[in-house]
Amino acid sequence: MFFSKPTQEQALALAAVFQCCELVAELAHHGETSTDKMTLSMGALLNQNPSSIADLYGSAENLSMGINSMRGLFTGNFAPTQRQEVLRYVVLISYLARKLSKDKTRLGKVGRGIERAGLQAEHFSATHDNVINNIAGLYEQTISTMRLRIQVQGSANYLRQPAVAARIRCLLFCAIRNAFLWRQLGGTQTQIMARRSALVKALPQLQ
Repeated sequence: MFFSKPTQEQALALAAVFQCCELVAELAHHGETSTDKMTLSMGALLNQNPSSIADLYGSAENLSMGINSMRGLFTGNFAPTQRQEVLRYVVLISYLARKLSKDKTRLGKVGRGIERAGLQAEHFSATHDNVINNIAGLYEQTISTMRLRIQVQGSANYLRQPAVAARIRCLLFCAIRNAFLWRQLGGTQTQIMARRSALVKALPQLQ
């Protein structure tokens, strides 16, 4: 697997992780982020039986933030809005996804909680406050109790706001969901560290 050429689907799944981590950074530093991208990420989290990446995210253009972030961070061509902390989040998310995949009890609780949130979203919306708070609470009860915890950097003024903190937890959950898909498609943490150029080449060219 280490020597296999990354597929475009693998690269897009990882770009989806990057996009969620970029949104986390935006919220943590500025207190707000794209509503459309938040809706897209939450919709993907609540879709537990996708047939493909396109089923989760539609056009690759919808992952443009993640694709550009991944390309910039992996090639060293940082844009002003890109932060090294995003790559740290991605690596930690990949690690947590791997650990969670081996914890059947915790994984079952996550699956049941997301299913309930999905039913709730059918009556409201994927980004309704009730759904956001439900998913954020599930994150605290499951992911936050794991040995490794993600410390989010940003402005204390925003991180202390319950609504911002809840959305950050939801986006971290979304990132873990995408990291699960990355792993299901054959992606590994080794690739993130050692196959960056190959992953960048596998990304689609945006219009």
